[in-house]
Amino acid sequence: MIRKDNGLSIRRQCKLLGINRSSLYYEPAEPEEACLMLEEELMTRIDYWHTKCPYFGSRKILDKLRKEGYAIGRKKIRRLMWQMGIAAIYPKINLSKRNFKEAIVPYLLRNYTVNFPNQVWSIDITYIPMRRGHMYLTAIIDWCSRKIVGHRLSDTLDTSEVLYAVREAVAKHGIPAILNSDQGSQFTSDDYKHLLKELGIRQSMDGKSRWADNIMIERWFRSLKTEAIYPNEFASPRELRQLINSYVKDYNAIRPHESLDYMVPNDAYYGGFPDIA
Repeated sequence: MIRKDNGLSIRRQCKLLGINRSSLYYEPAEPEEACLMLEEELMTRIDYWHTKCPYFGSRKILDKLRKEGYAIGRKKIRRLMWQMGIAAIYPKINLSKRNFKEAIVPYLLRNYTVNFPNQVWSIDITYIPMRRGHMYLTAIIDWCSRKIVGHRLSDTLDTSEVLYAVREAVAKHGIPAILNSDQGSQFTSDDYKHLLKELGIRQSMDGKSRWADNIMIERWFRSLKTEAIYPNEFASPRELRQLINSYVKDYNAIRPHESLDYMVPNDAYYGGFPDIA
């Protein structure tokens, strides 16, 4: 609305519009390209060490990065780990606030026997580095067959991406009896809880600091990163999506598992439903 060629001074126009003249000249400071590139590089290395040694906290990761030549402080490492949604795996004092506790549901799978597909699924989110920038991958695995029944790549940690992954997996493979997750904000959200209730899925959550409760999907993320993500560079989300799609397809179709008597996940999944006379 402010123009220099309408016969009124800038001061007069601002006064008539009731705005501060200084705001007219303010330009948001953009982070320098070099700083952004350094942060992406640091997050890639943090993800590498977290995947390799998930029990490393910010102090040990900082030590590793300093030995790699990065002149940084622990505060930055902690901020980036929080931004990436990762934390060290070890028993912690329970400092959850009451309203957060109210969002937690019990872990339903202790001493639970899984006999057939779609009995139990697990869902989780992981950070995926790229040449420039990063993405987040939501994946869902079937406990009985180890089949990846759904995955969704996005550039945010928004709950809507998790909801999309669940809906897509259900549309392709049916409704599981139980869907287990960690206590992340996406899985304690009202939208996620309402979706599972709407679909008739029982919600289960890992116990506080019990990383092993969701170990199956964590192991798959580690395999994906060490075998496909870290050895390659991706210039675009499209390239990354194509590689993940290909990895999931091969993992499901041609990768045998010792725990499945060396069957591949697809065979264990499609051949594992009980016969109904």
